Amino acid sequence: MDNILEIKNLGKSYKNFTLDDLSFNVERGSVMGFIGPNGAGKSTTIKLIMNLIKRDSGNINIFGLDNLKHEKEIKQKIGFVYDENYFYEQLNIIEMKNILRPFYKSWNDSLFEKFVKEFELPKKNKIKTLSKGMKMKFSLALALSHNAELIIMDEPTSGLDPVFRSELLDILYSIIQDENVSIFFSTHITTDLEKIADYITFINSGKLVFSQTKDEIIENYGLVKGGKELLDNDTRREFVSIKETSFGFEALTKDINSARKIFKGKGLIEKASLEDIMVYSVRGNV
Repeated sequence: MDNILEIKNLGKSYKNFTLDDLSFNVERGSVMGFIGPNGAGKSTTIKLIMNLIKRDSGNINIFGLDNLKHEKEIKQKIGFVYDENYFYEQLNIIEMKNILRPFYKSWNDSLFEKFVKEFELPKKNKIKTLSKGMKMKFSLALALSHNAELIIMDEPTSGLDPVFRSELLDILYSIIQDENVSIFFSTHITTDLEKIADYITFINSGKLVFSQTKDEIIENYGLVKGGKELLDNDTRREFVSIKETSFGFEALTKDINSARKIFKGKGLIEKASLEDIMVYSVRGNV
């Protein structure tokens, strides 16, 4: 399977933040979840991919092409869905679509009409009257109607109620049945990724923590809970981070099988969720 997006040794420095030597790939036909706390560098990475800011170092190839040298060609095949929408609020969705349509060589009106019907979008309503969920669906309809092969989503489910979130995830799941389309999904709502992601890339403070298959991550990481008597210099080295209280400890391990051997019959060992992994990795020992 070939890579639709390749990021290698990417760097960008600001006064108080540095994106440091970031490397990962997104395979064609897959969903890559992109996670990290606020300020980790997720938005900076997306802006660099879209060439909205200039990189200091490294390379970004999309569809096998350098994103600087072939920007116009690449953006013809990218669909972008923001957390916030930048539409003319006084227009209805058809009027807005008519403004955007000329920018895309492979625009397909029949496809747009199909998604308007499928997503139950009200054609004549002004955009300002649409709910956040409807605006998100409209963004997605626009992205899909010019045959985008890479869909980049920046916090698409943030602020949506559970029903709309579930509906949007169902839509995304149906999209990736087309093995030519990939989705790069940046979010802090990790439960969404547990449902649809194939891979997870986790960054913190501008650095890569890991980029692996979701199944590998869920299989290998675990939470260990027990009394403080289980902690010594050797056992502490087994953990990514430890939370200690007067009653005992909770700790994250990246090798649950090793933890099971070490703490056999002692304490409680269970699978870690993506949220557990992110929280414990970010906050360190407390």
